[in-house]
Amino acid sequence: TGQTFEKCETCFGEGRTRGSRKISLRIPPGIDSGQRLRVRGEGDAGLRGGAKGDLFVQISVKPHPEFRREGNTIHSDAKISYIDAILGKQIKVKTVDGLVDMKVPKGTQPETTLVMRNRGIPTLGNSDQRGDHHVHVKVIIPKEISEEEQKLIEEVRKLKEEKA
Repeated sequence: TGQTFEKCETCFGEGRTRGSRKISLRIPPGIDSGQRLRVRGEGDAGLRGGAKGDLFVQISVKPHPEFRREGNTIHSDAKISYIDAILGKQIKVKTVDGLVDMKVPKGTQPETTLVMRNRGIPTLGNSDQRGDHHVHVKVIIPKEISEEEQKLIEEVRKLKEEKA
């Protein structure tokens, strides 16, 4: 009583100082841009020795150069030749889990979408559930072909015309 105290020059009487440090976070599978992670006890220190608050981390997912995300569904493109579109072919498709074999059925039309079930993004909080991976087929038609290819394609045309 009757005493005066000088405030600490480090904390100015609040019992806490400003600083920064690095922490490691576990980012759960399935998280998306705009969502927040709560890290308990990593926020601001309480006044005069009070408990620390929580740190909220705003998530921003970088776009992938090959995949497009729509919720838990992944979209990608697969380029195939017109011959493979006609005859069908087993191709390798890059997924979020790595390369996967996918069957392109014969007679596949340009801009067809083939769906690989459960090959998309895991559901946040339940990694056993996953979205799908939609593969958009891009049929490549050459601008130039060899004389031999032209002759063979013309023979196929004649066969088709004879059957019609």
